[in-house]
Amino acid sequence: PMTTERIIDFLNTRRPDGPCLIVDLDVVRDNFSTFKRAMPGSAIYYAVKANPAPEILRMLAAMGSSFDAASVTEIEMALEAGATPQRISFGNTIKKERDVARAFALGVKMFAVDCAEEVEKIARAAPGSRVFCRVLTDGEGAEWPLSRKFGCVPAMAADVLRHAYALGLEPYGVSFHVGSQQTDVHAWDRALGDARGVFETLAADGIVLKMVNLGGGFPSRYLKDIPSAEAYGEAIFCALSKHFGNRIPETIIEPGRAMVGNAGVIKTEVVLISKKSKEDAMRWVYLDIGKFGGLAETMDEAIRYPIRTNRDTDALEPCVLAGPTCDSADVMYEKNPYPLPITLTIGDEVLIEGTGAYTSTYSSVAFNGFEPLKSYVI
Repeated sequence: PMTTERIIDFLNTRRPDGPCLIVDLDVVRDNFSTFKRAMPGSAIYYAVKANPAPEILRMLAAMGSSFDAASVTEIEMALEAGATPQRISFGNTIKKERDVARAFALGVKMFAVDCAEEVEKIARAAPGSRVFCRVLTDGEGAEWPLSRKFGCVPAMAADVLRHAYALGLEPYGVSFHVGSQQTDVHAWDRALGDARGVFETLAADGIVLKMVNLGGGFPSRYLKDIPSAEAYGEAIFCALSKHFGNRIPETIIEPGRAMVGNAGVIKTEVVLISKKSKEDAMRWVYLDIGKFGGLAETMDEAIRYPIRTNRDTDALEPCVLAGPTCDSADVMYEKNPYPLPITLTIGDEVLIEGTGAYTSTYSSVAFNGFEPLKSYVI
């Protein structure tokens, strides 16, 4: 089980009412140390969007982490937590020019781009800054692929970085993202081949790139076992050596899910258990949290969270699992029903494990009058 003794003690002593997320900082600390050991040559830029709780950001800043921010607000949160501007990357490729200017005023000098238009904004609003260009990858093997929205093909990436050079920016390198919850340790190999191509094309023009941003994609453990951080570190180092020889560039990684996913547990309760007809074999189990309360990643049933109850030793039967709102989309698992104890009953407390990432920030402000997901960091 992923629920730590500290979380169980907290729930037993504090008895928080309503659905809530509890994050154990000790687990986040261990995850950071594991990444440092597994990839000693890479700078760690924590993806703030995964869970921006101030306690998490403060601890990571104190441990020497850098931060990948998606907005000015996230930049401000990282600074507030004790990070210096040199340790912050504005990693979203879709930025308003006034947000680039604000980030630059705060001292941030590293920006992601994936087209000439974005380079022009940065040249105007953050002159002289470093830019890295995001290259499209196929996202194969990922449970939450991100392939189409960001990035450009490698040939265009070279043009984008040439344009940056012409406008007085520093073309710093390339980035890619192999897809979130990427369980294939070799997924980085093809992307690094593309990156090397961009490096070589620009070297021929006398432009020397220095950095490859290996992105995130490192998985968190849900129901299935995943490769260790060491396995990712070794496979990525092999791929770097294969494509770059003994001239390995600087690298950065942007773990989010893998840094905080397994550190959090959501406590929820059963509101209703019912059937749709007398003959229906399938029970519907409704919880007091659903897609709009923080479980957005159950969309398309992509992420399957481990679920624990006090009755797990009893016989299990597949159920449809749904949330409490008056929206028919608020169903977590239906195509792939979820095995739950036959004895489960209304009012039972249920723990949804591995929910430290992409839950608290995905929860709606007040859909159906339900308040946002409460979060406790211990």
